[in-house]
Amino acid sequence: MTTDIEQRIAGRKHKEIFEQIRKQGTVSKIDLLEKSGLTGSTLTRTLEELTAQGVIAEAGFGESTGGRRPILYTVNPDYAYVFGLDISRMYSKLILFDLQLSKLDSKRWVMTEDVTPEVLLEEIVAEARAMLERRSLPADKVLGMGIGAVGPLDRASGMLLEPLHFAAAGWKNVSVTGFLESRLGFPVLLDNGANTALIGESWSDRERDYRHLLYVHVGVGLRSAMMTNGQVVYGAVDMEGSIGQMIIQTDGPRLWNHGNFGSLESYASIHALEQQAQARLKQGRDSLLLRLEPDPEKIGFTHLQQALQAGDPLTVELFTQAATYFGIGLSNLLNILHPEKVILGGALIGGHTGFFHTATRVAIQRTYYYPKYQVVFSQGSLGEEALATGAALLIVNKLSAV
Repeated sequence: MTTDIEQRIAGRKHKEIFEQIRKQGTVSKIDLLEKSGLTGSTLTRTLEELTAQGVIAEAGFGESTGGRRPILYTVNPDYAYVFGLDISRMYSKLILFDLQLSKLDSKRWVMTEDVTPEVLLEEIVAEARAMLERRSLPADKVLGMGIGAVGPLDRASGMLLEPLHFAAAGWKNVSVTGFLESRLGFPVLLDNGANTALIGESWSDRERDYRHLLYVHVGVGLRSAMMTNGQVVYGAVDMEGSIGQMIIQTDGPRLWNHGNFGSLESYASIHALEQQAQARLKQGRDSLLLRLEPDPEKIGFTHLQQALQAGDPLTVELFTQAATYFGIGLSNLLNILHPEKVILGGALIGGHTGFFHTATRVAIQRTYYYPKYQVVFSQGSLGEEALATGAALLIVNKLSAV
């Protein structure tokens, strides 16, 4: 079904002009002439055809440089609409965008033990239809739905294979794209959430010319993605969570009797923090956590967030320790991959500014070629909507695919 999207804009030059307009937002005919290498007559004809199709629209006139004011062009936001879906362990989110990636509507689900695949997918179908109905949009105006999900997964078949740590049962071999396509009637694409988050963040910062980008999501697990020259780097298998299995202490613990001993996620993840807090409280450490929940074994991430905001010494200590370990793992990635920019996201990054600053400081201290090798650290600009935004871009980018 995605071939239908690719065929909407016919011809390489039409796709290239559309892509230039899309990336720049609003661009003059003069700029397009300089950058496209097309003759004036060919560019004029191409713009007229794209305008007649409704994909782009005239956006007024630019400043005059001595002659007539140049015509400005932009993507027509109402040509089509697209959904972006984030399926994660703590929360899932559906967003409806126009073609300029402006958010029109959204819905968020807390991933409790009751939210099985069947429950979530049925609610996604109902909510997608409701969003379109609220705006009186027919389904044939939708380009498709992109999904950024927890891996491991099979992008080609659109299936979640066996992701760990969902609260609900049943998240094994779930054919998400097949189910949604059959119910909604438009194309659905699946990719790892770390990849879609990186795609989204890269798009939001497209005015910068970063060639090598690294994204790391720090939450229930650790997820990573790499982009080179504007393209996501895919390995032999889709295993975005492999970064969490990086060994940083050979005789260390492991989570849930799974994975490597002494792995990074055993020290720097939500579950690791919960286990550390429970262990310290059982040892007799005093903490505000015990006033929030007297039973140490019931201490969860919500309690930790509350205690952290209140400045509880034990909780601050635990977050600082986790950030330090994560910084060590991050330095290993820097020494291997040498990205120009690193974007950090996820609940641990967004929930505590000190985590970001401690982790990046530790990483820089252990980066071999620093300061000759300079890297930019960022928490991104899209926040928790990065995954869904990038997922929507999976669909929109197909318009320019050759």
